[in-house]
Amino acid sequence: MKKHFIILSVAVALTFSSCGNNAGGDKSIAQKVDSLMSLMTLQEKIGQLNQRDFGWGAEDVPELIRQGGVGSLLNCAPERVNEVQRIAVEESRLGIPLLIARDVVHGYKTIFPIPLAQACSWDTSVVKAGAQVAAAEAAVSGIKYTFAPMIDVTHEPRWGRIAESLGEDALLTSRLGVAMVQGFQGDDMADADRVAACAKHFAAYGLVESGRDYNSVFVSEERLRDWVLPPFKAVADAGVATFMAGFNELNGVPVSGSKFLLRDVLRGEWNYPGMVISDYFSIDQLWVQGYSDSKAQAAADGINAGVDMDMMGGGYYAYLDSLVAAGEVSEAVIDEACRRVLTLKYQLRLFDNPYTDMSGRDTVLYNPAHLQMAREAAAKSVVLVKNVDKTLPIKPDVRKIAVIGPMADAAYDQMGTWCFDAEKEHSVTPLAALREEYGDKIIYAPGTKYSRDNSKEGFAKAVAAARQSDIVLLFLGEEAILSGEAKCRADISLPGAQTALLEAVEATGKPVVTIVMSGRPNTLPVELSKSDAMLIAMHGGTMAGPAIADILSARTVPQGKLPVTFPSMVGQVPIYYNDYRTGRPADYRPTMIDEIPLEAKQTSMGFCTYWLDAGISPLLPFGYGLSYATFEYSDPVLSSDTLTMDGQITVTCDIKNTGDYDGTEIVQLYTRDHFGSLVRPVKELKDFQLVDIKAGEDTTVTFTISPDMLEFCNADMRMVAEPGDFTVWVAPNSAVGAGKGFYLGE
Repeated sequence: MKKHFIILSVAVALTFSSCGNNAGGDKSIAQKVDSLMSLMTLQEKIGQLNQRDFGWGAEDVPELIRQGGVGSLLNCAPERVNEVQRIAVEESRLGIPLLIARDVVHGYKTIFPIPLAQACSWDTSVVKAGAQVAAAEAAVSGIKYTFAPMIDVTHEPRWGRIAESLGEDALLTSRLGVAMVQGFQGDDMADADRVAACAKHFAAYGLVESGRDYNSVFVSEERLRDWVLPPFKAVADAGVATFMAGFNELNGVPVSGSKFLLRDVLRGEWNYPGMVISDYFSIDQLWVQGYSDSKAQAAADGINAGVDMDMMGGGYYAYLDSLVAAGEVSEAVIDEACRRVLTLKYQLRLFDNPYTDMSGRDTVLYNPAHLQMAREAAAKSVVLVKNVDKTLPIKPDVRKIAVIGPMADAAYDQMGTWCFDAEKEHSVTPLAALREEYGDKIIYAPGTKYSRDNSKEGFAKAVAAARQSDIVLLFLGEEAILSGEAKCRADISLPGAQTALLEAVEATGKPVVTIVMSGRPNTLPVELSKSDAMLIAMHGGTMAGPAIADILSARTVPQGKLPVTFPSMVGQVPIYYNDYRTGRPADYRPTMIDEIPLEAKQTSMGFCTYWLDAGISPLLPFGYGLSYATFEYSDPVLSSDTLTMDGQITVTCDIKNTGDYDGTEIVQLYTRDHFGSLVRPVKELKDFQLVDIKAGEDTTVTFTISPDMLEFCNADMRMVAEPGDFTVWVAPNSAVGAGKGFYLGE
């Protein structure tokens, strides 16, 4: 009876403290947290820092919840959410609700394109809408916390988690990352259709050596601050609820034990108030990595570095009380972490509304409006990279269309990685959508059964289908399992016999449109050269099929641009648009391997930075993308050729749509700092705009440049804009455009 009395008393006190208005003396969240913590034992505080996986090894979890030993659960099935929440609220001593978490990255049931595909849209409204839908469907299923967005800037197409990234550029990642946070959290993340977001992985996980997951990262602090940290700072300023520390080590220190990242930068420089969570077992792995000499020491190193919640490792719950007793961890550090966990729970109003009303769940999941938004997002995420002689769109008088390739009817694989709750029966494939569109004009012959299939048994039927048709739609790519966490590849060409299938079909002489549906940039030199048109569609989600049909028929005009560089061959990796200037740039066409005469003399005269067998250029540059519309850019015009440190200049460019279709152009602003106290990149993206231009019309696009846009981290670790000469481009991608010079003065 005494236990029940304590539960009731605390529950009533908490209820009263959250009721009323300011005039009635409503306590602030900080006061509520202080009141609750004054009742907590050390072990109960430690329990709030313990996150357990309810989908794996969960036999002891209900009893741990009763003991106040669990603060958060991940991977709890919807039908059990209210059950475990009831145990926490009604059967534990203090009745503290659980924080229910799940990886809801690009959709819960309605799956949007993978984040890398969404980044191809360069459209914050697309990314925000995807997160809004994911949040609504997750929240009605009892989830109030998701581990997204992933805002690791990456130069590594070999890395499986590039699929989950927003590309290689800090500015683009920052803007899209903020939009994703806004979509997940809305104006108030406590709303019934919103969830708390998590910025991951802090930091530098996207630069792992050789693109191998969980590997080491070595990068200077200057480049860390120029490349890696800006997106995290942007989402911190935008109010992201939590941060996640990653698996990787950074310059010898695992980031889940990095006081530099978590205390000096995140807490000290940025004054970030939110909760920090570890990645899955990343605290325990401080011991595996050889940074901590025991699992107990790993727990001490993690909490002292500033990781508030231990995801699944259990080290905090097992060791922190004895570490406090031994004086290796201060109870004040545990109080600090517990306070942040409880603050998040109050912000989510879990004390007021611990249970989830799932009565309307069936009307939220796969809602027609959600499916339509997913279709529009997938269409805007498609990038047209080749279109010889206007092969696309498909002509209205087409008689027969061959649909070939392993990705044409891959309902499961088109949804991509990180969609644990997806159901392939709701996924509409390109084949299904094209049959709906063109009926018996479609001749289907997959050629291979799946992307890794090396058998050529189906080639004959595919070739026969091509010969009977006016145009071939060839769907190639990767299965979903070939990208995502721990799904790294040393060879990023198309797997299986897919290239050979393309060559067999191309030999028929029929126009070939290749649609690539992958989770990463692939090396596609043969595929690009042998295709009359090519679409990079990546893994487009539940509605990928109708979206691709919309593009092929021109109901939707392509507008996407690549957020990453596509290499010609894997040996070029890492290759990215904003690399640094060298003393021997490839300003001319160098001699290639097949042009070297026999017994050529060894000499360094005239040498430059390039590969004998690959040159210097990628297959497809960052920012590249075509349209059924065609756009002509004028040379940029500057309001002044001098920018002062307290001033601004404007850059204008006239853009005309010279094509037959209305279109949306993603107009990009780049600069180059010609001379600096540290060597600067050849180009840097500074701004971009999505501009709608009707066929035959033109518009003037205006950008504003201010000195803060030109800042970089100098050798003293200060962000500075240094006086000197700059060039600015307004261009359709990072590789072209007419530049205009200006001077940044004192």
